[in-house]
Amino acid sequence: MNRTPNSNRLHIAVFGRRNSGKSSLVNALTGQDAALVSATPGTTTDPVAKAMEVYPLGPCLFIDTPGFDDEGELGQMRVERTLKMLEKTDIALLLFEEDGSLEKQWMELLAKHDIPFVPVLNKQDARRDTASLSLRIEQVCGQLPVVVSAKERSGLQGIFDAILKKLPENFGEQTITGNRVGEGDLVLLVMPQNLQAPKGRLILPQVQTIRELLDKKCLVMSCTTDQLSASLQALSRPPKLIVTDSQVFPVVYQQKPAESSLTSFSVLFAAYKGDIGAFVEGASAIGRLTVQSRILIAEACTHAPLTEDIGRVKIPRLLRKRIGEELQIEFVSGNDFPQDLSPYDLIIHCGACMFNRKYVLSRIAHARAQHVPITNYGVVIAYLTGILDKIVL
Repeated sequence: MNRTPNSNRLHIAVFGRRNSGKSSLVNALTGQDAALVSATPGTTTDPVAKAMEVYPLGPCLFIDTPGFDDEGELGQMRVERTLKMLEKTDIALLLFEEDGSLEKQWMELLAKHDIPFVPVLNKQDARRDTASLSLRIEQVCGQLPVVVSAKERSGLQGIFDAILKKLPENFGEQTITGNRVGEGDLVLLVMPQNLQAPKGRLILPQVQTIRELLDKKCLVMSCTTDQLSASLQALSRPPKLIVTDSQVFPVVYQQKPAESSLTSFSVLFAAYKGDIGAFVEGASAIGRLTVQSRILIAEACTHAPLTEDIGRVKIPRLLRKRIGEELQIEFVSGNDFPQDLSPYDLIIHCGACMFNRKYVLSRIAHARAQHVPITNYGVVIAYLTGILDKIVL
């Protein structure tokens, strides 16, 4: 269970007022004391996530959030963090209180972000008017709430059943390699083991791709870039697909057999986690850039820049070589992503292996709403090296 990356889990966020029992509910649902519980309003100051396996949903991530009715300057900062969680949420559990006024506002926010929600009436053990309150909630949101007692851990199965009904269509059916390969196909992975590859380990996109190919019953061979020629000679037939690191696209393309298709881990994840069509369209903006243009490079993970870092060194070098040394390039990492994107002429995003699909799509939508083109590391490198029309997207 714990080996499934959080980015591949169904993100279920719990929203509600302070002291509505969000933290108690998360603890009850996960069967662990993952969230701090207190009678003091505003105890939850940051979103708290807990992974678990839910049959038949599979791997899930339950997220406890600060109360959306928090007050004061610090409270407003907490509310902002709660609002940010909407960008990652696949399904919401919305805890209702007496009048439902604030909850109605959040229903509208959830609808705006296309997030299905389950209304929940907590603290059944302490209420005398559960039936009448449930009917009032139904009038507000058009569906009866799931009545639970997080304290007594009763009614929880109703939440799991409701989540299953709200599951987004085709959730979990998206795969890394899609229909590009199937059982019995030979796939060659060309993986340079440089400074960006942790010593003794493979990076996450490589691990996930290998696992999926094995599950598909593909024949998988791996090599480093300098062993590509020898690996191809050792094979009895050309591989159907070659997957490589975007930064060695040109080298691999020159050596690949004509019968073999070529793509990169970054391009595969661009389609798996985001919208490959939007990324390809965004790459065309490179042709319109000038030395006065501003580019934002967004990384999902936070790390100290390496000597030959693909996002902070190699892509900027390629862009400045093409456009000019004066080209302005800025960087953000992790959850940092500007609300105002209007100053930028192009956004270049990493493969986003650390983000869930919902979050990446929300960033794409955010950019589109402000008419700022957005693309992806692998797509940019393929465009700049002149082989974007020659690789598998």
